[in-house]
Amino acid sequence: MCGIAGMLQLQPDAQADSEVLRRMCAAMVHRGPDDEGIYAHGSAGLGVRRLSIIDLATGHQPISNEDGSLWIVLNGEIYNHCALRERLAARGHRFRTRCDTEVIVHLYEEYGRDCVEHLHGMFAFAIWDEKKRVLFAARDRLGIKPLYYRLTSHLFLLGSEIKVLLAHPDVQAEFRRDILSEYLAFGYLSGPETFYREINKLMPGHWLEIGKHGNLQSGQYWDLPVAEGEAVGDESFFVQQYRSLLEEAVESHLMSDVPLGVFLSGGVDSSAVAALATSIRKSPIETFSVGYAEQHFSELAQARVVAKHLQSTHHEVLVSQKQFFDHLPKLIWQEDEPMAWPSSVALYFVARLARERVVVVLTGEGSDETLAGYARYSATRRNFALDRLYRGVVPAVLRKKIQESISETSWMGSDPRRKLEHTFLVRNGEGWTSFYFDNFFSAFSEPEQAQLLSKDALCELEAGASYRRVLGFWEQSSGSMLRCLLCTDIKTYLVELLMKQDSMSMAASVESRVPFLDHKLVEFALSIPEQFLVRGLAGKQVLKKAVSDLLPHSVLHRKKLGFPTPWAQWLMGRQLETIQKLLMEKRSLDRNLFDPRAVEKLFNEHRTCTKDHKDRIWRLLNLELWHRVCLEGDPHDARSAELGERSFHA
Repeated sequence: MCGIAGMLQLQPDAQADSEVLRRMCAAMVHRGPDDEGIYAHGSAGLGVRRLSIIDLATGHQPISNEDGSLWIVLNGEIYNHCALRERLAARGHRFRTRCDTEVIVHLYEEYGRDCVEHLHGMFAFAIWDEKKRVLFAARDRLGIKPLYYRLTSHLFLLGSEIKVLLAHPDVQAEFRRDILSEYLAFGYLSGPETFYREINKLMPGHWLEIGKHGNLQSGQYWDLPVAEGEAVGDESFFVQQYRSLLEEAVESHLMSDVPLGVFLSGGVDSSAVAALATSIRKSPIETFSVGYAEQHFSELAQARVVAKHLQSTHHEVLVSQKQFFDHLPKLIWQEDEPMAWPSSVALYFVARLARERVVVVLTGEGSDETLAGYARYSATRRNFALDRLYRGVVPAVLRKKIQESISETSWMGSDPRRKLEHTFLVRNGEGWTSFYFDNFFSAFSEPEQAQLLSKDALCELEAGASYRRVLGFWEQSSGSMLRCLLCTDIKTYLVELLMKQDSMSMAASVESRVPFLDHKLVEFALSIPEQFLVRGLAGKQVLKKAVSDLLPHSVLHRKKLGFPTPWAQWLMGRQLETIQKLLMEKRSLDRNLFDPRAVEKLFNEHRTCTKDHKDRIWRLLNLELWHRVCLEGDPHDARSAELGERSFHA
């Protein structure tokens, strides 16, 4: 695991600057505390910060081919590199190291751009081809590893983090205001855009190539399989096949020359990974869990049950309210963009705990999106069926009055209102944006944004901008409603989850691996018939049966909590006042993004429990802190907060 950087000068006679490359690498030293490598020759330059995991002795990057005409930097792991090495050696390629990075160089010699199709793993890499005078880069199929880039008329830059590009003296951090609508709805951006003008991300399953004259080409080398009718087989076939593929994935992800452990929440996903890792290694593993003093939001008790069952060497950390708020500026700086979810903070703390014992961790990420684990999938299917019946029986005028009585009247508390707002009684079954995206993702729907945003901000946004990207993925999906939901979430929501996991683990210099997102396993999961995935409102039935011999029934069938955070409980009393004061400061209001009256109303409604605005407050707070830390250079180190230079706790 590493952090990579690259540059290509596009003006005649301009040279790549090795000192600038070092400055770019220094911005991500947390990604690679073990080693630094720089290649700069002529117009091209590559840089890397290395976290040594495979071939500790000779795996220094950048790595070249035999004649030095190709140079590569890699962030990630190639799990089939040994098999690829044997095949390439048989074709006459000579290797100087045992590391997976060198394998990609020789694959590129053999197959050019198509080299990515042979790779099995998580990766973002860049290759400078001296003979062709092109820079080639690619990102893994599911988007486990990030890659950002910037192209102007005179310079191309790439890096594992946005701050790597911002470290170049020619790059200024500037807010891309036209993404505001999508952020307010979802908390993240589903397309190639970032929050910064002129900085984009390479999409999962894509490559790009840029020549010395700045001609950028890109293409998609992998996509989720197209639905071709229901796969044939009984339930036992799919259970056994999934178990076999999952075992293979976990075994390949255990590849490491350094200590390795598992993030353990106590849910079925991470517990399955921990159980398989224990079985494969035939010895106890290290497990790591995070929780809060507020017991209702802590999964530590469940994690202990699994750890005891597996006899793992178990470690725990508690996150306090003060630690949570003190670390927000630092962790927003780590992610480079506003944090979509409060759970990022807990993820950082458990990664920091793990770093005391291991360098690599396996996690359970990706199971819910590939095996229909979220209740929203079953709820949407049920809502859709009931909505059609409801519309056929109840007149439109009466439906509208029922909707208004739930959404607008004051006689109902925020909790029952919130539950009813997720049903067909409030949701518009004729519009998919309301029925699914606003129902389960959006903090601010577009009508709500019209009330929140300032007149100037509204004029800058296009109608429908909130949903354009995600609707594009939805419309490209094929098969049943459930399969379309899964495919859309894999390409949007899951990519953001992976960015969060990568950023928070690498902030602690820990490599996280996701065996559920082995692309062969994902392809198979999407072929499983729905009746074997979902029972009632409960999903992941295939997984639960596949590992039923490894875990207790109480673990396999306990209610899903989903990495909860006491954010709602902390938004009480003085803490709410502190955040409101921050958002109403002149500095905040001068951005002219929001109508101050709308912000005041939002806080008043939350304070009186008229409406539940916890997700909306999270969006607004994160956007403001991001402006201050990432654009305006306010201190982001948590120690500064603890000393009183910045404090968001009451």
